[in-house]
Amino acid sequence: MIRKTINSLSGGKTSSYLAAHHPADYNLFALVRTNDKSCLFPDAKIRQEVSDRLGTEFIGTLEDDMIIYTMLDLEQYIGQEINWVTGELFDDIIFKKKSGITFLPSHIRRFCTTEMKLIPITRWVMNNLDHVPIMRIGFRANEGRRARAMMARADENGHLKVKLVTGKSKFKTVDRWSEIDYAIPEFPLLNSGVYKDQIEAYWKDKPVRFAWMNNCVGCFHKEPTLLNKMWTNHPNKLEWFAKKERESINNATWKTDMTYDQIKNWNIQIDMFDDDFNECDSGHCGI
Repeated sequence: MIRKTINSLSGGKTSSYLAAHHPADYNLFALVRTNDKSCLFPDAKIRQEVSDRLGTEFIGTLEDDMIIYTMLDLEQYIGQEINWVTGELFDDIIFKKKSGITFLPSHIRRFCTTEMKLIPITRWVMNNLDHVPIMRIGFRANEGRRARAMMARADENGHLKVKLVTGKSKFKTVDRWSEIDYAIPEFPLLNSGVYKDQIEAYWKDKPVRFAWMNNCVGCFHKEPTLLNKMWTNHPNKLEWFAKKERESINNATWKTDMTYDQIKNWNIQIDMFDDDFNECDSGHCGI
């Protein structure tokens, strides 16, 4: 059997470089969504295009809005379709309606990546392929530790798995969960010795727009200094994160030692600039 290949795209320069230099049978991009109107994507025409691609209403994202243009630009640049997928709204996966309790992801419970990235990717694989595909991941030559950590989660066949709801019990009272094999990871950039400087140089004169930093702008993996900077860059989206803490009846917080309101009001003694941070500060989703 010849396995199909998939490039897992995040909207960053590295995974975009992967798509440009290692064409696959398919390209997949998972978008984080919110229904909070304060995070409304400003361009109504593009908002409708994204809704059409996802097959569900798109109001806004908790990632940098630029990621939408990145994926549209990249599709034109590589001349190959990018398949967009999405999971449940971020608003819904953290709020349990039956109990009214808010569960915020943390360093210990990273269920946000599973719910909004891995599960929609897995469902796409289940709906479109009859076998476990090879999934190319954009880890660079200096990211062997991340690759090894991912491979450590694979089974004896090299398959990555995810648990998801595949139906209901006999009496339809509880969800039936199944463990699904969804990918065999492969790391072309790591294996070919590609580093960040090569990627940065490549995209300098190319017609693809990129965000300053990827992943959710208020990701709990980001350090407080960076989150303080994000309050300046994306006040409406950081307000979403802070509001979830304030609204929680069980005092849920994204971080263990401070709230996002405290981070907003943190008095940093020196001005921090974009160049003072790098992607290591951004918080990797680890797809």
